[in-house]
Amino acid sequence: MADFIPYGRQSISEADIAAVVAVLKSDFLTQGPVVPAFEDAVAAIAGANHAVAVNSATSALHIACKALGVGPGDRVWTSPITFVASSNAALYCGAEVNFVDIDPRSYNMCPELLAEKLDEAAIAGTLPKVIIPVHLTGQSCDMAAIHAAASKHGVRIIEDASHAIGGAYADRPVGCCEYSDITIFSFHPVKIVTTGEGGMALTNDAELAKLMQLDRSHGITRDADMMEESDPGAWYYEQHRLGYNYRMTDINAALGLSQLDRLEEFIDRRRVIAQRYDAAFADLPVTTPWQLAEANSAWHLYVIRVDPAHHRAIFDELRAGGILVNLHYMPVYLQPYYRKLGFEPGLCPNAESYYAEAISLPMFPTLSEEQQDQVIAAVRKAASR
Repeated sequence: MADFIPYGRQSISEADIAAVVAVLKSDFLTQGPVVPAFEDAVAAIAGANHAVAVNSATSALHIACKALGVGPGDRVWTSPITFVASSNAALYCGAEVNFVDIDPRSYNMCPELLAEKLDEAAIAGTLPKVIIPVHLTGQSCDMAAIHAAASKHGVRIIEDASHAIGGAYADRPVGCCEYSDITIFSFHPVKIVTTGEGGMALTNDAELAKLMQLDRSHGITRDADMMEESDPGAWYYEQHRLGYNYRMTDINAALGLSQLDRLEEFIDRRRVIAQRYDAAFADLPVTTPWQLAEANSAWHLYVIRVDPAHHRAIFDELRAGGILVNLHYMPVYLQPYYRKLGFEPGLCPNAESYYAEAISLPMFPTLSEEQQDQVIAAVRKAASR
């Protein structure tokens, strides 16, 4: 056993390795049959009509914004407690970004604060074109409430579900797009399932899917039904948009397709780990994760909150003891780049309180009970001082 325990770790099986090797021995390393098979499998799991695989969730967020027409002069709002990609994607399109404070219990975008901010923006003439709620730690936002607030003002929705494949909301899988235009998944190595690097955009709108398919591959199509030239020859293709090289390879897709076979196993194991943490910390002066009744978390992360006066000391003690805890995340608008855009502390008080208290504990399917006991003992020791 390693002398440290990371906060996240991929689980690669012999079947995963065999699936990748099979592609390496095949005729196609990219733009072959495995990417569409992976897309179909994820769409089936999520209950969505269309899936567009790309080389990262950041790329998926970018083409999702672009498909919804986000551009210069537009506004996009997201959560401050997320990885910077959630807001960067809007900046790539030339839009302005703003943030909606989190619910202090779920750490996701607060529907009530969103509704208030949208009403104020409607009066001021500064409504966003798109909002991007983020399913932090794998727990879905309250999407029905968010959808109700957004639809009142004609605002489109992209769910950043990078943490949440395998999760559910209102008895439906995250990714079904019942309350959004597009949903994004991530397949980074520490996520629920991995493709090495990769992402996917899901939608029930065929036109949005078509736009994202174009934008992931230079804006180029070989679809005869989309051609402006009639019967030009089998060699022919057309560029219809200024797209990008965001394609996923068949190598990556083969790993992801194999990993999907263990998705339910991964989620079940994460839930067992979360339940053990909950029981172990019940008598400690720490806040354990609160769960929305309508949601069933995928448990990408397990976040505790501690007294801010001791936050740094507890964090450092755990790391010094080989428990490689992390913090997800610093409010995006406090990053130096965003401060240069004019953002200042105080914008989202709930997010800043969260940042002063949050610690992400090790959470991954291959975390053994022995390792989890080490984590629990270390947390109990540090938090009890």
